[in-house]
Amino acid sequence: MTARPDPSRVLLTIGGLAVLLFLCLPIAIVVPMSFSSASSLEFPPPGFSMRWYEAFFGDQRWLVAAGNSLLVAVVASSLALLVGSVAAYGLVRGSFAGRALADGNIMAPLIVPQIVTAVGLYIYFAKIGLLGSLTGLIIGHTVLAIPYVVLVMTVAIRSFDVRIEQVALTLGASWPTMFRRILLPNLAPSAAAAWIFAFVISFDEVVVTIFLAGGIDTIPKRMFNELTLQVNPTITAIATLLIGFSLVTVGLLALLMRRSGAIRRALG
Repeated sequence: MTARPDPSRVLLTIGGLAVLLFLCLPIAIVVPMSFSSASSLEFPPPGFSMRWYEAFFGDQRWLVAAGNSLLVAVVASSLALLVGSVAAYGLVRGSFAGRALADGNIMAPLIVPQIVTAVGLYIYFAKIGLLGSLTGLIIGHTVLAIPYVVLVMTVAIRSFDVRIEQVALTLGASWPTMFRRILLPNLAPSAAAAWIFAFVISFDEVVVTIFLAGGIDTIPKRMFNELTLQVNPTITAIATLLIGFSLVTVGLLALLMRRSGAIRRALG
């Protein structure tokens, strides 16, 4: 006798598929439009063309914006990984007064609306002369990315058995040796995942960038400005490239998180 399907499970599956379809709908529209032969945004596209990709790669302003986005994202995510990892280790392993206050302060950019953070950084950077500079932009993006690194690394460090560190130190290893040969290899997959998180946060950032960048263009800032002035179909090609980039990033992130889980299971 065949078991009857559980109605609640069927409803849950249908609901999940409906939400997934709703979330993927903009992608299903933007990607075909990026290959349209029309001179304006038109769906469905009347014909196939690579003109908007050629317009993107042939426009020096877009390429400069892409270079700036990559530069800022790479440097900011690297700084965020360094600062966030040290902060996460101190919060997990450390025992000091005001730890909860420090934890809340580090996580503040996740809770405070970005416009508030942007205004605060704008006022402060205006006083010290960092407005409209790459340095100021990198610092602003680093501030936003640090909480994501702390979240990932806190879980990773908390999952790693502290007795392994203690045994290494007890057997005569110095702290730098223990860090290099014990801690770093085991936390590397999580650190790579945290770096990717920070990179994506920085690359997609637009609110703080608009306040701090001045004349420096990044991809999200230029897309925002283009949409304000006119509807340029080149944006659909850029959006498709970003979607492809995000898919690759998410796949890499899943692979790293899986590897990190496998290492923890092996140790556990």
